[in-house]
Amino acid sequence: MAATRNVMRAVRVFEFGGPEVLKLQSDVLIPDPKENQVLIKVHACGVNPVETYIRSGNYARKPALPYTPGSDVAGIIESVGEHVTAFKKGDRVFTTGTISGGYADYAVAAANRVFPLSDKLDFRQGAAIGIPYFTAYRALFQKGRAKAGESVLVHGASGGVGIATCQIARACGLKVLGTAGTEEGMNMVLRNGAHQAFNHREANYIDKIKEYTGMEGVDVIIEMLSNINLATDLQLLSYAGRVVEERHECAAALLDGIEAGWLKPIVGSEYPLEKAVKAHEDIIHSSGARGKMVLLP
Repeated sequence: MAATRNVMRAVRVFEFGGPEVLKLQSDVLIPDPKENQVLIKVHACGVNPVETYIRSGNYARKPALPYTPGSDVAGIIESVGEHVTAFKKGDRVFTTGTISGGYADYAVAAANRVFPLSDKLDFRQGAAIGIPYFTAYRALFQKGRAKAGESVLVHGASGGVGIATCQIARACGLKVLGTAGTEEGMNMVLRNGAHQAFNHREANYIDKIKEYTGMEGVDVIIEMLSNINLATDLQLLSYAGRVVEERHECAAALLDGIEAGWLKPIVGSEYPLEKAVKAHEDIIHSSGARGKMVLLP
């Protein structure tokens, strides 16, 4: 029986295609953490739109097949590789990337992509930080150069990245306008930092925004439907040198936000690992996002 302990459940992709190519396997070897890596027992994993683009094969960067999707996990350190001093077995953590894939019972991650998870957040919230909050911070300040006192319009503000953007922008002193496609979504946007919400399904919503801003328009626009572009930015993050500094800056600001209490991820739909196919169908086709979608191994 002892041998069975070395295996775990993991979602595997053997060919690119629709959601149905996500296959849950129960006999995948638990990976070992190498130098400067940690092994995490996954308690929750965020589901991001970019994972559906990669899975379809229509994405700039294709992983070698087979692979396990998922970059944003939250869980407990199971073991650490050589030279890892920042973490030990039993630590609560979240990640902004994995090496082995997060749609699994265990995941290996580089230690420099792992952060302590405050007791203020549960694992589901921890799994909702990675791509959404790092993307939002990068879009607002490192690309948008937003400053306190300016106005920002967040299109599609009720999803994972949108809520993150509203919370960060409000905490940093911006005037925040958000759009959503449902009444429920608009209320969620208002509860998470927006000063005003607009329904982007109304034909004249642009006019309403102009009216609200007194025809001055807004200083910064964050477009969630360009999440393909934002995702591309994120992929580039791994390659450019100065990006490491940017990532540290993001991480410092976000960890401060958790402690201060304004960074509070809103978790939306939850799925067990065996429903990964449904999660991928829903994240693309759901009408009106409400919070962050997560898988719970």
